[in-house]
Amino acid sequence: MATAYHNLSEYDFSSVPNAEKMKFGIVVSEWNFNITGALLEGALNTLKKHGAKEENIQVKTVPGSFELTFGANQLIEYSEVDAVIAIGCVVRGDTPHFDYVCMGATQGITQLNAAGDVPVIYGLITTNTMEQAEDRAGGKLGNKGDECAITAIKMIDFAWSLQK
Repeated sequence: MATAYHNLSEYDFSSVPNAEKMKFGIVVSEWNFNITGALLEGALNTLKKHGAKEENIQVKTVPGSFELTFGANQLIEYSEVDAVIAIGCVVRGDTPHFDYVCMGATQGITQLNAAGDVPVIYGLITTNTMEQAEDRAGGKLGNKGDECAITAIKMIDFAWSLQK
């Protein structure tokens, strides 16, 4: 569903499992940190709201959105996480750079999901303007970080339900 028709921060609280025993990795891009920092804050607040313990949340930064795949892979490889949230923001400019970064990050995250046992949550905002990014980072359309946290909790619960 298009974000224009859906507030990213609205959801049924009771539909989200308890996250008390879950371990999360969050890899966040330093580029456009005015946006990614707000997304990170939303994700952290929502994880804690659903019972996640601070000591079970590991946050690491990478320089840009293209590096999210490597960062997520390293968290999976060297940390005991049940899910990774990859947070980034790419705003279209005057060159094709936007297309390459978005495509590379998207394909990388997809590959990690297809090949691995740890869900990697897609928290990459790709917009035409900074205003559109701000709208999705706590503005009029809510906070994509909230949505990513909910998705991480639900995907861990999904994976755990299959392992029983």
